[in-house]
Amino acid sequence: MGMPIARNLANAGFTLRVWNRSPGHAQPLAEAGAEICKSPAEAARGADFLITMLNEAATVLDCAAEAAPALKPGSIWIQMSTIGVEGIELCQELAERSNVQLVDAPVLGTKAPAEQGKLVVLASGPGKALNACDKVFDAVGSKTVTLGGVGDGTRCKLVANNWLLGLTAVLGESIVLAESLGVDPRAFLEAIADGPVDSPYAHIKAENMLERDFSEPSFKLDLARKDAFLVLTEAEDAELEVPILRAVADHLDQASSQGYGDQDMSAMAAPQLGAEPAGVSATK
Repeated sequence: MGMPIARNLANAGFTLRVWNRSPGHAQPLAEAGAEICKSPAEAARGADFLITMLNEAATVLDCAAEAAPALKPGSIWIQMSTIGVEGIELCQELAERSNVQLVDAPVLGTKAPAEQGKLVVLASGPGKALNACDKVFDAVGSKTVTLGGVGDGTRCKLVANNWLLGLTAVLGESIVLAESLGVDPRAFLEAIADGPVDSPYAHIKAENMLERDFSEPSFKLDLARKDAFLVLTEAEDAELEVPILRAVADHLDQASSQGYGDQDMSAMAAPQLGAEPAGVSATK
């Protein structure tokens, strides 16, 4: 996600300094005019905005702790990773200690929307800081949903993820059911197309399931698994029963244990579909 976000910012005319934990992964951004840095502090030095897009709270906090002291006082830290409520609260504490304004802005969308600059930004934080981020959000997204204070964007992202994970799991079950009943799954997809129960996302993920090919991830299964457990943590804290999500988490666990962790999240249906991970022979 960080790569296309950075590329779209460069295309929008922003001056960029970038850092990645695997330096070679950031190198293509040099062609877009970005300066490739050797540390978070080097990338953040004197910047107006710091953007973090990493896969878990601990990594975000480690990188931001190194970067924040290099920022100008009052600079804006736009935290776009999905890290859960506790994670964003820890980021807020770090921002306050560092005299930095935090904007909580996780995004909805996967690889293709990120590349196209069509992410949905769930933005929350101080009003003036949010206004200052408008051009950043316009460069990477097609829509910005403005919420309340820091943490509200993260909470909205968890709700959206709960819906998305459930949709993907039920889609997989529907395809398995169709095949077991002798119904062409594509007839099911045609039946819902353009109607009130249709979902463009279902048609995209259905192709992976029908082809039993999850090898080109738009969002990796293990990242979806991480997101599911962030939602489960908040549900437990609220003493809320979420049996559907627990079943989805079990599907994700099973698929991950069978070697699908680095493949597309739609592979949560792979065990039911009798599929094999890419590179694994179906012959035992």
